[in-house]
Amino acid sequence: MNGFYLKSGRRLLLSALLVGAIATPMMVRAATDGTSVPKTTDSAPSDADLAATKCAIGEERFLPGDYFYCLATQTYGQQHYAYAQKFFTEAAGWASKPAQYVLGIMALDGDHQPVNRPLAVAWLALASERPQSVYAVAYKSAYASATAAERQAAEKLLATMRRTYADATAAVRAEKRYTDSMATLVRLNAGGRSYCMEGLVNASDPQIDPMQCPSMQTVVNAIDKQAAGVFDGWSGHVSVGALQPVNAPAPIKSGG
Repeated sequence: MNGFYLKSGRRLLLSALLVGAIATPMMVRAATDGTSVPKTTDSAPSDADLAATKCAIGEERFLPGDYFYCLATQTYGQQHYAYAQKFFTEAAGWASKPAQYVLGIMALDGDHQPVNRPLAVAWLALASERPQSVYAVAYKSAYASATAAERQAAEKLLATMRRTYADATAAVRAEKRYTDSMATLVRLNAGGRSYCMEGLVNASDPQIDPMQCPSMQTVVNAIDKQAAGVFDGWSGHVSVGALQPVNAPAPIKSGG
């Protein structure tokens, strides 16, 4: 049995959550104050760390996989495990590889569910499907430790799961959501215009001064950078880049 299985189950899952728990809050910070994203460490976060994760609901219209992964991480830390699993699964349907990986670890470890090794292998296979995937070692380890019957059961599960969660469906769907929503920002853009993403501010509050929100280009840059991570290793992703300014700048507020 190799090092992948030597960690305690709890530490293994918390380490798995660390893969993406920081990403969404850092995207929010980058959109507001331009600070750089700190590197993750090998130390597992506590439940309190996960519960304190901040998720911007306005991100859901651009990168739902990233948003639901963030929400799942937060609810897991709050010990709302059924909701966490629901949100991880929703994120997985939007091509979130970290979510697919965590679902695999949860099934492998029996985290608030029965141990299900075929399901674990299936989720880890999906998580590691992109070239040079960081999840490939976990998948190979789980597959090597599975019995012939478990491997066969995993293949049967994959035949169904790929229709929803494989990149051929999920990443294409997520990329369309991203490009359609970013195209809306491009249409709305005017030179110097600001954008108040919900979750960063209460966009329905009439006392919010939209001019204090980040510029449209700053938001586009931050979302583009986050999308590069979400679609990392998948060849179908295209970033938006610099917006072309038009006349009459005016601030806007986002909805949920």
